Parts: sequence; C-alpha cells; structure tokens
Amino acid sequence: MRRALILISVLLAADAQAGSLLLIDAIRAEPPNNSAGILRPRRGSDMQSVQTRFGEPLRKAPAVGKPPITRWYYGDYIVYFEYNKVLDTVILR
Repeated sequence: MRRALILISVLLAADAQAGSLLLIDAIRAEPPNNSAGILRPRRGSDMQSVQTRFGEPLRKAPAVGKPPITRWYYGDYIVYFEYNKVLDTVILR
C-alpha cells in the first residue's frame, strides 16, 4: 500500500510539472508583437491611441465590474482596458 501511495504521489507531481510546462510553452508560442507576428496594442496605451493606431474595433463591449473592464474586439485579438488604459491583449486562435 505504501509503495502505491508513493507511486501515485510521484505520478501526480510529474503530471503537475508537465501541465506547467505546457502552459509555459503556450505562452512562449504567442506570436510576436511586430510586423512578423500579430501587431497589437501594448499594455498601458490609452483608448484614443489604440483607436488612432489600430482603427475602430469590430465591436466594443460595455464596461463591467470595479474597476471597470472594457473589451474591444478586433479581427485577431481582444483588447482589455481597465478604465482608459490597455490591461492586456488576448490573441484569438
């Protein structure tokens, strides 16, 4: 019984580590933010500069929550704003 518990513990630890590595690989696989990848707004940019540089989004979702989070949908990505600043950009695959 003790050997079985040790084996299960080792397998669970290995599985958790593999899951972490897969997540890290997915993050590394995100296309670069340049002309060779998917050009998108950078964190900290304001709404006006995003609209000036990237154009009118396909759709603007209303702000929700506190602090207010707004989403702008573009073809390849969604831009998340906190108040008036880019919080993050998520690529759609």
